[in-house]
Amino acid sequence: MSKPVNIALVGAGAFGIKHLDALKVIDGANVVSLVSRAEDKPEEIAAKYGITHVAHDLAQSLALPEVDAVILTTPTQLHASQAMSCLKAGKHVMVEIPLADNLADAEAVVALQKKTGKVAMCGHTRRFNPSHQWVHNKIKAGEFAIQQMDVQTYFFRRTNINALGQPRCWTDHLLWHHAAHTVDLFAYQTGGEIVAANAVQGPIHPQLGIAMDMSIQLKSSTGAICTLSLSFNNDGPLGTFFRYIGDTGTYIARYDDLVDGKDKAIDVTKVDVSMNGIELQDREFLAAIREGREPNASVAGVLPCYRTLHALEQQLK
Repeated sequence: MSKPVNIALVGAGAFGIKHLDALKVIDGANVVSLVSRAEDKPEEIAAKYGITHVAHDLAQSLALPEVDAVILTTPTQLHASQAMSCLKAGKHVMVEIPLADNLADAEAVVALQKKTGKVAMCGHTRRFNPSHQWVHNKIKAGEFAIQQMDVQTYFFRRTNINALGQPRCWTDHLLWHHAAHTVDLFAYQTGGEIVAANAVQGPIHPQLGIAMDMSIQLKSSTGAICTLSLSFNNDGPLGTFFRYIGDTGTYIARYDDLVDGKDKAIDVTKVDVSMNGIELQDREFLAAIREGREPNASVAGVLPCYRTLHALEQQLK
């Protein structure tokens, strides 16, 4: 049996539940504390998952000596400050994407991680989806080189609701959240640095205060290019579709599924121990803690993504 890691999960919303479902099938993953707003009814969720400690304040959970690590699935605007609170309390931390909603905060988290030596990771789940892992393995084997990535990230969010269709207490963001997935994945898959980045955006929503449509172009030092289209105005189909156009084939990934350019399904069931990208991400976090090593998608490893997002934001002002 793997050495137990005692975890506090913070944020009992839609993504918090996804992590709780993932953690319950991971050997040695013990969720000992659940932190969330009273409105989320964390007591009911804790009872369902057998979690003994419930709090409405992160500090109460961080004060528990038995907590080894924290997973943050809270609003974007809290990610950096809460991640730093966890590190200062001597806890390992994984923060859901994005690491921060500005470059200064992202850099501050990385600096504190280096000072504390604790494991700090960001939920760039695309690195762990079996579909994208399959492509990554093919690239590493020298069997595929990306010429272009064409990515569509489409949702219908003209009102402020979450993945469960419930009202949100915060506002999602196309650039600092959804574009972060693709910017990081493009650099990760090409193995190069992003040397050119351009962005344009549509009108600002009068109530939400954010751009509802955005177009981004990237170029890697490898020569590969990426075109990313994002919208909160798209009335279906919803989600993110990645088209890899390479020198030896074309592949289309949608979350954990993968097809080739002729729409033929590719078996990715043997790529890793699970078909659940979030579970695989959580497994990597726990393995890094046990082995005392830097995880894939460490906060330092994903920092270049946030530098690119910052540069794009400056263009959009």
